[in-house]
Amino acid sequence: MSGTTGSTTDVREIRPRSATSWIGTLVCGVILVLGHFVTGYFLLIAYMIEPDGSWDKQAVTNSNFAAGIALALTVVTALLSWLFVKAEWLRRWWWVLPALLAIVAIQRLTLLAPQL
Repeated sequence: MSGTTGSTTDVREIRPRSATSWIGTLVCGVILVLGHFVTGYFLLIAYMIEPDGSWDKQAVTNSNFAAGIALALTVVTALLSWLFVKAEWLRRWWWVLPALLAIVAIQRLTLLAPQL
């Protein structure tokens, strides 16, 4: 009997990364970072807008609109992250930032929405 009988170890082939793979990783990372900056900007706008009084319905509308745009951009960056991870250009941890940004946008739209 050999010592490897019944073993369920996972053996992965380690491939050397080519120059095109590094360029693909760099391009994908830049695209996602830019998308996250734009999303963060809209979230900043959504959180900075506060109504001046009970009559300021426009401020509430603007805050909700900015948070909705941020949520839509988060969906786009999450889909791009999924695509880039599936293509093995990026690691799985790139999904964390779209998830966090989505949570922040949803909170602004629900629990932390400005009140009149």
